[in-house]
Amino acid sequence: MRKIAMYGKGGIGKSTTCQNLVAGLAEKGNKIMVVGCDPKADSTRLLLGGLNQHTVLDTLRKEGEDVELNDVRKIGYKGIYCTESGGPEPGVGCAGRGIITSINLLEQLGAYSEDENMDFVFYDVLGDVVCGGFAMPMREGKAREIYIVVSGEMMAMYAANNICKGILKFAETGGIRLAGLICNSRKVDNEREMIEKFAERLGSHMIYFVPRDNMVQKAEINRKTVIEFEPDHPQAHEYRALAKKIEENDNFVIPKPLEMDELEKLLINLGIQG
Repeated sequence: MRKIAMYGKGGIGKSTTCQNLVAGLAEKGNKIMVVGCDPKADSTRLLLGGLNQHTVLDTLRKEGEDVELNDVRKIGYKGIYCTESGGPEPGVGCAGRGIITSINLLEQLGAYSEDENMDFVFYDVLGDVVCGGFAMPMREGKAREIYIVVSGEMMAMYAANNICKGILKFAETGGIRLAGLICNSRKVDNEREMIEKFAERLGSHMIYFVPRDNMVQKAEINRKTVIEFEPDHPQAHEYRALAKKIEENDNFVIPKPLEMDELEKLLINLGIQG
C-alpha cells in the first residue's frame, strides 16, 4: 500500500489535480482511498458526483462513538473510497484536530488493514499549512510520499519551499520523502523551465507538467473529473499520463529547501520579476 499526501498553496488546484489523477489510477484497476484533510470537505466532490458527504467529525457529533466504517467512507468513481475529515463548528476548536481524529478513527475501523487490499491511499491536505494536525501525514508517517502541486507564480513556489522545510523536519522521524513537484500550469512565462530548475535545486524533480485547459472547469461545473466527463479529451490523457508517472515513480528524496533570497534570485535569473 502506497500512502501519498498532496500539499500545495491554497487555490493552486491541488484537490482538482488529486481527484483527476486518482481517477486515472482507478481506471487501471487500482484500489484507492482518498482522505480529504480540508475543513471545506471538497476533496472528494468530483469523485462522488458532487455528493455533500457527511464528514468524520459531523458523523461523530451526531452518532457519538458508535460509528462503522461505511458511515464515514463512501464509494465514488471506479470504486474509489472517499472520506472527508471535516472541521469544527465555525469559531470553535482547531480544524487540524479533525485530521487527527479522522485518521485515528479510520485506523481503528480497519480502513488500512490488509483485508482492504488498498493499492493507494491519498491524503489531500489543506493548502500549505504544515503545523498541528495538518502536518499529521508528515509527522506520524501516515504518508510516505509527498507531492507538491505548484505553478510558476512566486507565492506558489514560496509555499512549496515552506512545505519542503516541513518534510525536512519530519524526514527522519516520520520516514517521509518528497516524491516530486506537479506543475499545475498558470501559463506563466518560462513556467516549465522555472519549476524544473526549482525542483533540481530542491534535489528533486518535476514529475509532470499539467497544461491549463478550460475543460477542467467545465468538468468541475458538472461535478465530475475530466476523465469521467470527457474521457477522450486531451486533458483527460494528461491526467492519465500524470497517474502513470506517479505509479512508476521511485524518486523519493529528503529535500534541500532554499533560503528566501536564493528563491528570489532563481526567479530573477529566469526573467520573472515584480
